[in-house]
Amino acid sequence: MALEKTYNWHNWSGSIQSHVRQFVQPSSIEELARLIGSYNRAGRHVRVVGAGHSFTPLVKTNDILLSLDKLQGIESVDAASSTAIVLAGTRLKRLGADLLAQGMAQENLGDIDVQSIAGAISTGTHGTGIQFGSLSTQIEGFTLITANGEILECSNEQHPEIFKAAQVSLGMLGIIVKVKLRVVPAKKLHFESRRETLSSCLAQIEDYKNKNNHFEFYWFPHTEAVQTKFLNETTATVTGSNLWGRFNKVVLENGLYWLLSESCRLFPSASKSISHISALGVASVKEVDYSHRLYATPRMVRFQEMEYNIPAEHFSTVLAEIKESITRQQTRVHFPVECRFVHEDDIWLSPAYQRPSAYIAVHMYRGMPYREYFQQIEEIFKRYQGRPHWGKMHTQNGSSLAQLYPRWDDFKRIRAELDPHGLFLNDYLQRLFAIETLPSSHSFQATALKDSTESQSS
Repeated sequence: MALEKTYNWHNWSGSIQSHVRQFVQPSSIEELARLIGSYNRAGRHVRVVGAGHSFTPLVKTNDILLSLDKLQGIESVDAASSTAIVLAGTRLKRLGADLLAQGMAQENLGDIDVQSIAGAISTGTHGTGIQFGSLSTQIEGFTLITANGEILECSNEQHPEIFKAAQVSLGMLGIIVKVKLRVVPAKKLHFESRRETLSSCLAQIEDYKNKNNHFEFYWFPHTEAVQTKFLNETTATVTGSNLWGRFNKVVLENGLYWLLSESCRLFPSASKSISHISALGVASVKEVDYSHRLYATPRMVRFQEMEYNIPAEHFSTVLAEIKESITRQQTRVHFPVECRFVHEDDIWLSPAYQRPSAYIAVHMYRGMPYREYFQQIEEIFKRYQGRPHWGKMHTQNGSSLAQLYPRWDDFKRIRAELDPHGLFLNDYLQRLFAIETLPSSHSFQATALKDSTESQSS
């Protein structure tokens, strides 16, 4: 029986909060399908939550918040076809360990591993490396529960249009409950981190991108310093983090950085100096470990984030304009600007759709004003056909987004066919995609929308 209770929910950064009428955790796919069918007939609204790591109101609801935390684990691994069947609520950290136990690994991961696999693919979560797409590109197929409670198998061979639409869908087409994940034999990576100058990094950027499996860097505002990170496959013996590496990740990058960030919050004028101090603290680190242990790093200091995908050829120009804007505006920010690179794909709502991509992310420590800074940088992104990461802050709307995605109308058509009454919508998604739904005969729908409007205006 699904657990149902009222629930006060907020996301990881604290930017989104809502009072949930029901919080539901089904224990099986069959139970979930029955619940979804009944919710649809009753005119309810359902959003699915994973780790809450999105910075936008993707799962905000005052009706039903549904968790897949009881649907976790690997059902099977097929080494011959290099695939694994994974329950959709499985957190990425657990998935990495479980795959390793069977001699396998994911091709690539992002720098945070607390998300569920379904949440990660539905928002277009990505890592870095020009030979690798986002996590959504690793999906060979999935099991989807549609609004009427039907259990649908989707892949390039079965319901191919639904498959392409749902690989990145923000949970609007149904609930992904199981994925067929393309995997690779377990691999070890050599990790290296070091401090460089921005000019040196940019002078070598093509070599760094092309000669390393995975490359990213962080530029410290108000300085000429960057932290570069390289990951490459190796057959060397696992070393794990040595004492200095663990100290750097846990104490310097989190504990000390939190103290420095609190100083900036209390004394914003110190941001420039603290950015310099942070840059000086970048350590030279080398280690070897299994891939899933190195892709992700601990993130204990909380922040707000905006990230955009831009065509890779515009990367250096965009970064230069961001640097100039921060200098000109004397922006009080100490969090570094994160730069990563991703292979193009053919997924309808993927920010990397049909273009080799660079991702640039800006951050602000939680509790410090961020809107003006983000808006200034967003204007730069927009000038270069920037597409926002779906889980990060932005100010785009349905009209502007439709210009950026050639298959926008196709996605909306599939959504309308699968969920005509808007079971899987909330106010944010309805506005963002400019969606009108068929009226429901049940009075609860009008009540829920009224409550949501009142909540947003309060």
